[in-house]
Amino acid sequence: MIGKVSLLFVYGFWVLMISLATATLVVRGAETASFLDERKNGAQHRNAYATMMYMGTPRDYEFYVATRVMLRSLSRLGVEADLVVIASLDVPLRWVRTLEQEDGAKVVRVKNLNNPYCLNPNWRFKLTLNKLYAWSLVDYDRVVMLDADNLFLQKTDELFQCGQFCAVFINPCIFHTGLFVLQPSKKVFNDMIHQIEIGRENQDGADQGFIGGHFPDLLDQPMFHPPLNGSKLQGNYRLPLGYQMDASYYYLKLHWSVPCGRNSVITFPGAPWLKPWYWWSWPVLPLGIQWHEQRRLTVGYGAEMTAVLIQAIFYLGLIVMTRLARPNLTKLCYRHDDSKSIFLLRTGLKLIAIWSILAAYTVPFFIIPRTVHPLVGWSLYLLGSFALSCITVNTFLLPMLPVLVPWIGILGALLVMAYPWYNDGVVRAMAVFGYAFCASPALWVALVKIKSSLHVSLEREGFLPKLSESAAPAGSNKLY
Repeated sequence: MIGKVSLLFVYGFWVLMISLATATLVVRGAETASFLDERKNGAQHRNAYATMMYMGTPRDYEFYVATRVMLRSLSRLGVEADLVVIASLDVPLRWVRTLEQEDGAKVVRVKNLNNPYCLNPNWRFKLTLNKLYAWSLVDYDRVVMLDADNLFLQKTDELFQCGQFCAVFINPCIFHTGLFVLQPSKKVFNDMIHQIEIGRENQDGADQGFIGGHFPDLLDQPMFHPPLNGSKLQGNYRLPLGYQMDASYYYLKLHWSVPCGRNSVITFPGAPWLKPWYWWSWPVLPLGIQWHEQRRLTVGYGAEMTAVLIQAIFYLGLIVMTRLARPNLTKLCYRHDDSKSIFLLRTGLKLIAIWSILAAYTVPFFIIPRTVHPLVGWSLYLLGSFALSCITVNTFLLPMLPVLVPWIGILGALLVMAYPWYNDGVVRAMAVFGYAFCASPALWVALVKIKSSLHVSLEREGFLPKLSESAAPAGSNKLY
């Protein structure tokens, strides 16, 4: 009975979630296309929003997707500026064509700048000095240089009125290079290249430390306020915090409270594996869903949906097969054997069973496309873990409910984290902690029940028969 109920539940859950995901993934293609047509047919602007792209990290594709979403988001806002991507020569040509033809960007191919400060060849900031190429874009009066993990809430063209260099101080003493305004200059660019060649001191070995050392007095400069007449300022300025709202500030109160400037741009610094484009980032970090809303409205999810559908069909097939192949428990026999070899074999099988349960909850996580929508990602994860758990249940003759306790616990944790009416982040954190505290005893009871069931299952003659005997041993207790 439990098996039938659980099967109906997972089918109903999957149908519900895929319906929600399908509704969420509808792309407003006509609206986006109109922006791109206007951009392609328009004349070159005097200002530009620029970002960079390079290869050599395990997350190259994810940052490519993030770059596309940011460019399309700027197009949807109707910015009056060119979109420029500073791409290293090893960026795939198919990506370059997509950026140019579908996203309306101008791609500038550059050679990677040598980073003498990098001692680890696999360091993820090794090539961030390519950001200095922004000063070589001398066809533009002003350039707003961006990291790919920016989320624009509104149009920010007033930034082009700022001076020769303007940036936001997220840290009280160090400005952030995820967004800054600059006036392109070959002289400044050549001077920076010379400083790299002579090995000028760099506090962090990346673009943040190098650019910070080049403009050490920015903290003492006045705050930027755009002139009402639209004129461009001269000199260096600090930008209000609203142009680089650190997402970590949001999680404390679950709303923005920026004291100065417009709330214009969200940035997501910090742990690379919790960037907003990863499907598991929401509901762990609530702002991730806003980034995916931008993607839904712009780029869409067509690139990942084939892999998602293949995995979903595979998992559904596993569930059907395991239900049809359910063993007839009434014909299994019990026997008793205390030999050392059988004891070791049973111990090994118990360990395999425990590892199989762990694999059921970890393997699906790593094979889901990383940049799918969170609703699709979590739905596929829950479906996959349920399907693989069914295999373990049938293989080792385990009760379904204890094996699915972690599955139910994960679903409950997601619902607790996604609850939208918390007063602030502290209350949310306490609710998550309280849920984990209350769920721990259920998890422990399920583990004890699984161990007990494994012990009984491995005593059954039908599960582990003696290879040397063709008939049941004397004294065996048959159930039929």
